[in-house]
Parts: sequence; structure tokens; C-alpha cells
Amino acid sequence: MKNNLFRVIAIFVSLLFISSVGFAADPKAPAKPTPPAAKAVAEKAADTKADAKAALIDINTATKAELSSLPGIGDAYSQKIIDGRPYTKKDQLKSKKIIPGAVYDKISDMIIAKQAPKKK
Repeated sequence: MKNNLFRVIAIFVSLLFISSVGFAADPKAPAKPTPPAAKAVAEKAADTKADAKAALIDINTATKAELSSLPGIGDAYSQKIIDGRPYTKKDQLKSKKIIPGAVYDKISDMIIAKQAPKKK
């Protein structure tokens, strides 16, 4: 008798589970439009990325204070960067041993080495 009651309860719970899964999502329902808040977040992320790219510090023209604002770069390293100018590529800071590789790895996404236009 207990086995029959257990089976009935198990079947009932299984049917409830199956029926609730079937009604969870209506495949014919139209897709929900993107809420304005989500669009604003996406636009802000794009703006932040553009600002970050525009805010790269040019190691060929940056002031000592701008260079010192980079993580791991103090007054001594910023002066060494200035003394070693001009750079054709930013990785020359590491290859010329101006700064250690670990410090370069921290700042490589924050710097750029722009080339001055050639004079005629």
C-alpha cells in the first residue's frame, strides 16, 4: 500500500513539473524590446572605450607629471622616459631598458608613441 501511494505521489509531482516546464516560455510570444536603460549602458560603455583610446599618453610628448600619473612610474622613471626620447614604438621603453618589463606590462595599454610629422 505504501509503495502505491509513493508511486502516485511521484507521478503527480512529475506531471506538475512537466506541465510547468511546458508553460514556462511561449515560443509564439514576440521578443521583448531592449529597455532604454540597457541601451544607455551599452552607449556609455562605447563612449568609455572611445575616451580611453583618446586618453592614451604619448610617451614622446607627455610631461613629467603626465608620465608620473601612470602606475609604477615615479619621478625617476618619468625622467628616464623623457631623456630617452624620441621613441618609434612604445615597446622601446622595455627593449632599451628604460623601465622594467613588469612596469611596462602594467602601462602598455595606456601609452602610445606617436611620430612627429616629418619636416620638408
